[in-house]
Amino acid sequence: MTIRLGLFDSGIGGLTVLRRILERHGAVPVTYLGDTARVPYGSRSPSEIRSIAAEVVAWLRAQKVSTVVMACNTTNALARDVTEGQAGVPVVGLIGAAAALVKESRVGVLATPATVASGAYRESIEALHPGTLVVQQACPDFVPLIESGDLRSDELREAAIRYLQPLLEASVDSVVLGCTHYPLLVPLLANLLPPHMRLIDPAVAVATQLDAFLGQPLPGSQNQPVSLEATHICVTKDAQGFAERATAWLGQRPCVDLVNLQP
Repeated sequence: MTIRLGLFDSGIGGLTVLRRILERHGAVPVTYLGDTARVPYGSRSPSEIRSIAAEVVAWLRAQKVSTVVMACNTTNALARDVTEGQAGVPVVGLIGAAAALVKESRVGVLATPATVASGAYRESIEALHPGTLVVQQACPDFVPLIESGDLRSDELREAAIRYLQPLLEASVDSVVLGCTHYPLLVPLLANLLPPHMRLIDPAVAVATQLDAFLGQPLPGSQNQPVSLEATHICVTKDAQGFAERATAWLGQRPCVDLVNLQP
């Protein structure tokens, strides 16, 4: 089968995973789906999330992808089995990859309400690192604020301060960015956290896991300009707005197509 990665997320957040993959492996063929008509996933019920995952993966399968990357922690937490059952190809997720990066004994997790409620991060981290204290914090305001496009708003800063407070009170030594939107907040979070506190981005681990499918990484790949020449980006609503919001993260304005997931 010809290599083509299929990535999906509720919106712009999965582009953080896309960027890490393209930085590490160059212009590999990718089909990216942002389900912007239904963003955010993290406030939806588990049954809704599972139904959405089945629909999204069926669409990706129709695009003839060779590997599915769950660039969305919420579906990873609640619909990994659905994705694997529908995909018909290998599936790479975020949560196990992030848990493998944990080194500290006191860990905070910032995630959507649905991901936190699932307990998936706690279970995965504790399974790999018994005895680790895991403090989870649901962040319902983050995704809508990030999707609005203003990463410097007072409202976003106030939300970050509020969500980080329980982690600071618990004296965690690292923080897992348990939603693919959250790496977009790294400058803000780093400014609000003590210098010793490590931010863990699952996208970095996923890009490394894909070595098994894509081969060895490019030399000096981290933080390099990315090429979108083999990337097809699709959304289910507001293609132009998505392209505008994506420009700052990708370093260029992508071409974005509007698609309908219904057959």
